[in-house]
Amino acid sequence: MRILIKTKVAQNYRKVFQGFDINLFMKLKPPLVGLKVKRFDGCAKGDVVQVEINILGFKQQWTSLITEQVQNDNEIYFIDEGTVLPKPLKYWKHKHIIEKSVDSSIIIDDITYKSGSIFMDFLLFPAFFMQFFYRKPVYKSYFNN
Repeated sequence: MRILIKTKVAQNYRKVFQGFDINLFMKLKPPLVGLKVKRFDGCAKGDVVQVEINILGFKQQWTSLITEQVQNDNEIYFIDEGTVLPKPLKYWKHKHIIEKSVDSSIIIDDITYKSGSIFMDFLLFPAFFMQFFYRKPVYKSYFNN
């Protein structure tokens, strides 16, 4: 399954990328989800992000590796791919894109995930969509100051 969400913010794309740090990461945590950061290296190729998520007392591990990071005159992006995923996920790839725009930037969350069951993928879609749609006002607040 694929989720694609775009958010326009009023800052230069390079400055927005600099803001992708542990502080933003914590602000993006959706409500009702416990999150314990065990490791946060950053957004460069080879960096690792490791968290423990807690949903209704059910704790699971999630580790992602930054597999690619590119900067050019039009955009900056990095890709995190899940190496240890919570059940029922089998595959996770999240491309974080920050596009240059006139006097602003567009943050794009491009997520692809698989559980191994198309039925389960459809069941997970509303929760994942809402989790990333929740980021829109957070991005706007964080980057429009």
